[in-house]
Amino acid sequence: MKSEDSPAKPGSSFSERISKTPPLRLTPAVYAAIRAHGEQAYPQECCGALLGHLMQEGWRVEAAVPAGNARTDSARSRYQITPLDLVKIEREARSLGLGIAGFYHSHPDHPAHWSPTDLAEAHWLGCCYLITRVSHGKAAETNSFLLAGETEEDKRFEQQTIQVDEESAP
Repeated sequence: MKSEDSPAKPGSSFSERISKTPPLRLTPAVYAAIRAHGEQAYPQECCGALLGHLMQEGWRVEAAVPAGNARTDSARSRYQITPLDLVKIEREARSLGLGIAGFYHSHPDHPAHWSPTDLAEAHWLGCCYLITRVSHGKAAETNSFLLAGETEEDKRFEQQTIQVDEESAP
């Protein structure tokens, strides 16, 4: 993604990165579904994929696809989408004329901010990673982070503004 809205280069200030990182646009139904999934999965982490269109101004998400959390060792604080689920999600996206815009998961009783493990396990450069804090079973704040960088070695999360609106994709 190369444009004036592209993620900033390493070393730029946080405020510069926020202003240059494109917003994540969601429909109200998608936003509500993601938050409801977090409440349903509580006290475990929920997870799923975001499907949408990559526009000049960033991702426009049209659907959220829930996935089962395959983590059996620590599902309360980690998530994993199986390769088989990921293939099914990718096929569904293609059948709808959409791309994988990113992934979402919940943080039960923890902040809606990425953890070092979230960064280490994120590999889809240019995609969005949306996190909802679920506090005592109720969805609280939701934040999004763009996985920026050119390689695994320089990848980083940049906070994105979330825009919830009714506009449909072109």
